[in-house]
Amino acid sequence: MAAGGDFLARVLSSYNQFTKAERKVADFILHHPQEVLFMSITDLAESCEVGETTVFRFCKTMNMRGYQEFKIHLSLSIKDSAESKAEEGQAQEKEEGLIATRELLEENCNVLQETDSLLDADRILEILDHMKAAGKIVFMGVGSSGMVAMLGAYKFARITDKVQCFMDSHMQAMNASLLKPGDVAIVLSYSGSTKDSITVAKLAKQAGAYVVAISHFIKSPLIDHADAAILCASKEGPLQGSSTSTIISQLYILEILYSEFYRLTYDESYINNKKSAESAVEKMV
Repeated sequence: MAAGGDFLARVLSSYNQFTKAERKVADFILHHPQEVLFMSITDLAESCEVGETTVFRFCKTMNMRGYQEFKIHLSLSIKDSAESKAEEGQAQEKEEGLIATRELLEENCNVLQETDSLLDADRILEILDHMKAAGKIVFMGVGSSGMVAMLGAYKFARITDKVQCFMDSHMQAMNASLLKPGDVAIVLSYSGSTKDSITVAKLAKQAGAYVVAISHFIKSPLIDHADAAILCASKEGPLQGSSTSTIISQLYILEILYSEFYRLTYDESYINNKKSAESAVEKMV
């Protein structure tokens, strides 16, 4: 299938091939293309009043391998996408200064404020109670979320010896399957629909662990397999994978968990933090 600006036109030209239910999906996409870019497959299905399988069949009818590929083609077809605006800003840079700098600062400040507004203090305290009692805390994610998970584990490793993080998806799956009741699995996925992340959450849940999902979409397959969810506010289009705002929002959530865990386990965490800091002194210039 050709990519780019002809995608919406192809939806129209394929309209007579769709089933009655698939036409509901097509109608919504044609009328709300910008909104669809930031919707999970569950969100789109609910907005169209159809099942997720109908959305998936629609993608197949359009010769797409899945929902994410569909969103990439849709994004390419929208002329006033964020990427286009960024390119226009770069073209004006010599005359108007660093436009991107101001926009990024404002965007990232807004993301932090929005993420903070979504936090549920009681749910955070519940998660912290499980983390304090856990024999093991594992951080998991893939792609940029995997890098954030690694940073979270690195930070917690300064104050507790019960954290783990594996970047390899097979190692994550094996580790998740061997968790025990009382252990905590923290799974990061912006979309909440990444197959590897869903798999490890499901395995951890089956093993009896307490599963925490950090995601943008409250209605997603990952959330279905979690005991608790913390939402990040960043809106990331399909062509904006690993966006700074998403990473910042996830890091902010992990920083809150770290700071509160430190506060609630201060005596032990302080001693461990002192030991870990001293262990690296000789490596400093």
